[in-house]
Amino acid sequence: MMRQYELVERVKRYHPDADEALLDRAYVYAMRAHGQQKRASGDLFFSHPLEVAAILTDLKLDESTIVAAVLHDTIEDTDATREEIDSMFGPEIGALVDGLTKIKKLDFVSKKAKQGENFRKLLLAIAADVRVLLVKLADRLHNMRTLHYVAPEKRIRVAEETLEIYAPLAGRMGIQEMRDELEDLSFRYLKPEAYETITRRLEEVAQRNGPLIETIEKDLTARLAERGISAKVSGRRKRPYSIWRKMERKSIAFEQLSDIFGFRVIVDTIDDCYRALGVVHTTWPMVPGRYKDYISTPKQNDYRSIHTTVIGPGHQRVELQIRTAEMHEIAEYGIAAHALYKDGRTGGRTLMSESRAYQWLRRTVDLLAEGDSPEEFLEHTKLELFHDQVFCFTPKGRLIALPRGATPIDFAYAVHTDIGNTAVGAKINGRIAPLLSELQNGDEVEIVRAEGQVPPAAWESLVVTGKARAAIRRATRSAVRRQYAGLGRQILERAFERAGKAFSDDKLKAALPRLARQSIDDVLAAVGRGEMFSGDVVQAIYPEYREDRKPSSDGANGTGWFDIKGGDNLRFKVPGNNEEGSSKAIPIRGLNGDLPVRFAPEGGAVPGDRIVGILTPGEGITIYPIQSSALAAFEDSPDRWLDVRWAVEEGNRQRFPARIALNTINEPGTLATVAQVIAEHDGNIDNIIMRRRTPDFTDLTIDVSVWDLKHLNAIISELRAKRVVSKVTRVTG
Repeated sequence: MMRQYELVERVKRYHPDADEALLDRAYVYAMRAHGQQKRASGDLFFSHPLEVAAILTDLKLDESTIVAAVLHDTIEDTDATREEIDSMFGPEIGALVDGLTKIKKLDFVSKKAKQGENFRKLLLAIAADVRVLLVKLADRLHNMRTLHYVAPEKRIRVAEETLEIYAPLAGRMGIQEMRDELEDLSFRYLKPEAYETITRRLEEVAQRNGPLIETIEKDLTARLAERGISAKVSGRRKRPYSIWRKMERKSIAFEQLSDIFGFRVIVDTIDDCYRALGVVHTTWPMVPGRYKDYISTPKQNDYRSIHTTVIGPGHQRVELQIRTAEMHEIAEYGIAAHALYKDGRTGGRTLMSESRAYQWLRRTVDLLAEGDSPEEFLEHTKLELFHDQVFCFTPKGRLIALPRGATPIDFAYAVHTDIGNTAVGAKINGRIAPLLSELQNGDEVEIVRAEGQVPPAAWESLVVTGKARAAIRRATRSAVRRQYAGLGRQILERAFERAGKAFSDDKLKAALPRLARQSIDDVLAAVGRGEMFSGDVVQAIYPEYREDRKPSSDGANGTGWFDIKGGDNLRFKVPGNNEEGSSKAIPIRGLNGDLPVRFAPEGGAVPGDRIVGILTPGEGITIYPIQSSALAAFEDSPDRWLDVRWAVEEGNRQRFPARIALNTINEPGTLATVAQVIAEHDGNIDNIIMRRRTPDFTDLTIDVSVWDLKHLNAIISELRAKRVVSKVTRVTG
């Protein structure tokens, strides 16, 4: 275990003016707080925060971060409090430690919800101070290095979480060395056989190729020196996880890998980078399609380098990364290379807030912290952590970085949420293209918009960015809520009119406490969803009101309800104000209107039918023809019956569902004849069910989409005239 003076020496090695007293105080405080607590390995628990601090000293971080690392488990695992930390070490360090403390006192439905809420808390703390992330990654790295001491089931869970969240997060922050180690450690526990096999094969390759790496290092260094380029060339083998991921992605065997070796060329200036590239390409043949320039187009995590692959000595493919020393520092340490904070004890160093990686993190947190559940937040964050990217451009030349596999919908939301919400089409490189096209590097994308457009809910499962998925989910929820609120307002207006009472938002607002709702929209949406009956709202405003919907002895009463004889001699109540011109009836314009509407599942309804609306909780209005026998099931639920009327505008080319039943002669061509009649009359077949009744006859049940009742009757009349059709009837449930 690292001693007190060793910790101070490690910090002073790169920061001579560090506050030694602060470091000593933190060491003693944490040691006393953790006392005799033990880890799964049997070591004193205090050794863990010290190892975390040691990892961070390798990144040369300020003493406040080192102190936070030493204290990071005190609030969570000891009797220490945030107030105590603040008083002894200051609110800055207290905030860092609190940001690293898990949420323990909330009840969560699932482990995933708890994981998501803890991760949300962590990311919000990171957005406030990036040093929280650096401590957390170092904490996870040391836990992964000692993971073999914990129980197997926990081992798998921690490794999965590391591979899915923390390793990609380290990559997005540009801390590549830490990401590589986290991935390899996770891979070792999740795929132990594959890890052992690849590790063994790499050793065999190293023995077989002998001094190949050293040979290329010397040869390339000499060739660069001949051109006056001072360079440090270092070779390495790819890591096991990187190799396994490539084998899985490309479905190839280990023997088919041709770029196991990689080399880094560190030069002095950007000009030297391109000069070195010229030397490499004139010395060895370049592999087409393997050149990438991340200097002119940096990655979102600030990574900059030139990548190329050549056919090197022994016809061996060799990857090269060419960069300056400054680029190399950022490539290895990522955002840690920017983590310079204003501190009176550190010579006035300031945070380099222009770090693109940190800006991305702040934007991600701002977008994902808006009301989603913990599980959704975790899901969206995982999407945002995808590392492979494509770079596309707006028509004005703005660069947009997206995950590989992104579509124009993702692009639209990356530019602005409003553009995504109103997108109806796209042009890629000047040509009209589907919104689900996969974007490629260098594509210029123009989004076609339509005001008033609402993104389809189906888009949520088709996009690949967390921002797009979260925005679509919010937009569809908002649109559905507006639909329900609109329906609820119409229901209430008619309920108050029927009761002879005045209705206004002010009266409704005054009754909110009695209705146990926070806002008028909450009440309207609840009524529209069928969670609250209109009569209850009337009584909340007018306590003396009593609604009576029992039919009178003559079949009608003051509420406008009538006894109607339905199919199979059933009798049930329906609203009486159902004439087409009734101003009291709710207008129905179809599925694409401004109300949550669906049609009777067994038969549908079409304009021209006398119709009844049934309020279905959570689903809106279900429209039934007046003659539907299915209405008998709602006879004892008068609050669910709505007076509705058709309000389809002339020229509106929207089809409506209907069902017909046919008894046909069983002979070749019968189905074709039926389908031809429907097609010639501009009907659309949605579904067909065939059932052989006798050897000579077949029953057909066909769901069709038509314009109106006249259109449907024309189809039925033509079918009846066909020789192969014995009988045709309409099904109304």
